[in-house]
Amino acid sequence: MQTYHAGSRAVQDRAGVRDIADHVGQIIGQGIKPVAAAFLELQPLLILGAADPATDRVWASPLTGPPGFVRATGPHQISVTGGTRPPDPLTPALTDARDLTVGTIALDPRTRRRMRVDGRLRSTARGFAIEAERVFSNCPKYIQRRESYETLADRVPAAARHGRELTSTQAEFIAAADTFFLATVHEQGADASHRGGNPGFVQAVSPRELIWPDYPGNAMFLSLGNILADPRAGLLFLDWTTGTTLQLTGEARTEFAENGERRVRFTLTEAIETPAALPLRWSPPEYSPANPTPPRGRDRPQRRGTRKNSHCGPSHRPPNVSRCAKS
Repeated sequence: MQTYHAGSRAVQDRAGVRDIADHVGQIIGQGIKPVAAAFLELQPLLILGAADPATDRVWASPLTGPPGFVRATGPHQISVTGGTRPPDPLTPALTDARDLTVGTIALDPRTRRRMRVDGRLRSTARGFAIEAERVFSNCPKYIQRRESYETLADRVPAAARHGRELTSTQAEFIAAADTFFLATVHEQGADASHRGGNPGFVQAVSPRELIWPDYPGNAMFLSLGNILADPRAGLLFLDWTTGTTLQLTGEARTEFAENGERRVRFTLTEAIETPAALPLRWSPPEYSPANPTPPRGRDRPQRRGTRKNSHCGPSHRPPNVSRCAKS
């Protein structure tokens, strides 16, 4: 797979960063190095993005399990034990997959590290395997640090709520978010990425429309390039305390301002909210020092995380590992 397709190149050229992108793009490889494999085995959460072959809709879906549920089973393959829960919109596609193009991201809030593996998925007796075509790590920018998590074995997901418009409660949930995950696709594959900022950085401006700023990043413009080539996109919002998920599918487009700033406008097709979907309860966030302040004039949600939660069960803190897993 080529490093950049025409969509990413067009956005890079518009931003005047093609040379930087060529340099940064050297981090993208096909192999999973030992430090990357070790990172994956520590993770209790993996985000997967793909287009559902039955509907052509793009979704971002969460998968959880004890550390080791996702692991490298070769220099070019990762295996996942288990899968998405039945209410998840990608469950049917993953159950019988033979050659499904997917993008994944493992993000560790404890260390502010993230790693992406894109490739082709096939189902297995225990879950699924992904043959890696692109493997790379990103910098820790805009990742909120969460010191530890606990797994609540008795947390049971409630019935999923489907809708074609956001409720007022869902709009408030989005406005309070400091993190979401973005799934995009292109002719050759799929990608899952992370977006972060202080609460208020992403807003529901109507029951069917969201906007967020595109903060300066690694200059590769993989997600924005995908959106230019194919506007279909999926968003995943998590409540890091209650485990509630909000999955959105629709179409996105990038708006370019004369001063060089960019923002993304997302139009909703379907929303799925699942209370208590995930068994993980994370400690309060320490916001990234890279986060810009959201524009003034918006109601800012009260900052959460000013004190630590008391935990009933054992918490999980990572061992000392290197910050970057170069691919």
